[in-house]
Amino acid sequence: MGTPARPEARLRGGAIWSRPPYFRLPLGERLLPARGALPGEMAARQPLRVLALAGFRQSERGFREKTGALRKALRGRAELVCLSGPHRVSGAEGSEGAGPDSEPCLPPEEQPRGWWFSEQEADVFNALSQPTVCRGLEEALGTVAQALKRLGPFDGLLGFSQGAALAALVCALGQAGDARFPLPKFIILVSGFCPRGLGPEESVLQGPLSLPSLHVFGDTDCVIPSQESMQLASRFTGAITLTHPGGHFIPVAAAQRQAYLNFLDQLTE
Repeated sequence: MGTPARPEARLRGGAIWSRPPYFRLPLGERLLPARGALPGEMAARQPLRVLALAGFRQSERGFREKTGALRKALRGRAELVCLSGPHRVSGAEGSEGAGPDSEPCLPPEEQPRGWWFSEQEADVFNALSQPTVCRGLEEALGTVAQALKRLGPFDGLLGFSQGAALAALVCALGQAGDARFPLPKFIILVSGFCPRGLGPEESVLQGPLSLPSLHVFGDTDCVIPSQESMQLASRFTGAITLTHPGGHFIPVAAAQRQAYLNFLDQLTE
């Protein structure tokens, strides 16, 4: 999955972006107040805190590295706290792009992990099948609840792939009154999809979910096809979608960086 040769972004959802109260000089990192900005406004603004949920077969360290460019792009605007799934994934190859473990004695932060499995006996996950089980889902929800309690408070959630599906479920449960999951101010879902096989909990994702949401996905994503991400976006009121010509990754080219910043800026106006 290479970097797109020609970065582009397309925003949909009817949002009207207002100009942020500062601009960046083309050749430097210095931020200057724009005309009309309130004195001290820049100094008073605190970065938004975002709990970021990794995808299937991603380690905590690996996910931090994969989000490095995004964290750099959001510096001063938002800080990401990365979290991987509670279940170690071993043996059979998962569906999100990695082979079997070659290092069985990796330290915990480097071990591939997942949020839940779609088979009872094998440590595998397939987002596009209709599973008969979601083995380990309750432990996954407990892990997120514990992180929200111990590491929070957080302003928003970000999820990638299986982590995006879980983040959407967490918000749905919170909106339905689950005290473990206070509803965040916003959510960003990258290569997300509606989780299948949840049983009674699946109904909470029928929507509408009433919080600002940005849905990011690639036109050529073969792991989570774009229609899956669009279906998830349809569950959110006023969802904004950001597409890119690439595949299954978090895009951070110039056009996408600006889209992330625009989305966050409208939350703090």
